[in-house]
Amino acid sequence: MSDHAGRERTGEDRTGEERDGRDRTGHDGGDGGGREREGGPGRVLVLNSGSSSVKYRLLQGTERLASGTVERIGEDGSPVPDHRAALESVADRLADEGLGLDSPELAAIGHRVVHGGTAFTEPTPITDEVVAGIRELVPLAPLHNPANLAGIEVTRRLRPDLPQVAVFDTAFHATIPPAASTYAIDRELAGRLGVRRYGFHGTSHAYVSREATRLAGDPDARVIVLHLGNGASASAVSAGRCVDTSMGMTPLEGLVMGTRSGDLDPAAVLYLARTGGMSLDEIDELLNRRSGMLGLCGDNDMRSVTERVEAGDEDAELAVSVYCHRLRKYVGAYYAVLGTVDVIAFTGGVGENSAPIRARALEGLEAMGIVVDPARNARGDTVVSPDGSRVKVAVIPTDEEYEIARQTLSVISHHAG
Repeated sequence: MSDHAGRERTGEDRTGEERDGRDRTGHDGGDGGGREREGGPGRVLVLNSGSSSVKYRLLQGTERLASGTVERIGEDGSPVPDHRAALESVADRLADEGLGLDSPELAAIGHRVVHGGTAFTEPTPITDEVVAGIRELVPLAPLHNPANLAGIEVTRRLRPDLPQVAVFDTAFHATIPPAASTYAIDRELAGRLGVRRYGFHGTSHAYVSREATRLAGDPDARVIVLHLGNGASASAVSAGRCVDTSMGMTPLEGLVMGTRSGDLDPAAVLYLARTGGMSLDEIDELLNRRSGMLGLCGDNDMRSVTERVEAGDEDAELAVSVYCHRLRKYVGAYYAVLGTVDVIAFTGGVGENSAPIRARALEGLEAMGIVVDPARNARGDTVVSPDGSRVKVAVIPTDEEYEIARQTLSVISHHAG
C-alpha cells in the first residue's frame, strides 16, 4: 500500500519517515514520553541496499544528519549501472554536505540484511566469514540477501578500515520458542532445508516493542505489535523478548497485506497447480504480488480503500472486513500466548495513519480490556485507549534506521571494550 499505507522495500515494508508532524522520539506531545538519547556521539551510516535502490541515513544519536535514496540501479537508461556506482553516489552526496565517508566522526556503517537464518541471531560485525554466511542464506531470501550483500561488499572496499555491522530482520524473532517456530512436517526434512518460522520486520518490532514497554512503565510488559503497511506482521513480546510472530519461513505468511495473501491453506497451492494449471512461478506471482488487498478489491492503498468503503463500495468493504478479521484473530491468539496484554502498539504506514483500521481491528474486544477511544483515535494520539483501560492501545511510529544505528553502535562498543 503506497505512501501512508506503507511502501514496499525489498519485499518488506518501509515506514521510517516522519508522519503527521510527529517528532523522531515517536510521540506527538501526548502521554507517551520519548526515547532517551541512546547510542552515544558516534555517527553511523545506515544502508538498506535493495535490488534496484540504495536507501541511506546518517545518524548521530537520534539526530538525522542526512538521508536519501539512489534508485533505478542497473535499469535501462539509468545513470547508475550497479551498486558500486550507487554507493559512490551516496559517498559523493554526503561529501557535498561535509559528511563524507572519510569523515573522522563516522564510527561505523550498519547494514540491513533481510535473512539471517539460524546462523545470525543478533547484530554481527561483518567479516569475510560473515559475508560467506549471508551468501549461504541466499536460497532463503533470493531477492533480498544478494542486494544486501552488494551494499556490504562495496562499502567494505570503500572503507575497509571502518567497522561495519549486519543487522538482520530475522534476529529479533530468534527468541521464539520451538513450539512457535516449528512447522508440523517431517523434522529431518525441515531441519535439512531450514523450513521453520523465522519472522521478519524484526528491527521495527524491536524498536516499537521497546517504546511500548517504556510507555507501560514496566520492563516485564507484555506487548502485541501490529506493523501494518504494504507488508504487515504481528508479534507477541514478553519482557522485551519475542515469543511469536505472524510471518513465517517467508514474509508471505500471516496477516492480509497490500499484495500478499497472508495465511492460506497450503492445499490451495496444490489445487491451483493441479486443477488451475498454474505453474509454481505463476502461483508465486499470484500470492505475493496479486493477492491481499489488491486481489480483493483491486487497490492496495489503504487510504483509497477506506474512502471507497465510506462511499459504499462493496468490494472495498469486503477487503477491509477480511483485513480486520485477520488482525483481530491474531490479537486474540497473541493475547492467549502472552496470558494477558499490557500494550497493543500500531505502527507502519497503515497502523500509524488509519484510524478506521485501528478501530475496526479491535472492535468487539472490550471483554478483554481492549477499547479504542474514538476522539483520541481520530486525532492519532500516542495512546488511543481511554484512561484507566486495562490494555493501553498506542500509536508508535517505527524507526528502523535508528534501531539499526543503535544496534550497530552497541556491537562496536562491545567489541572495542
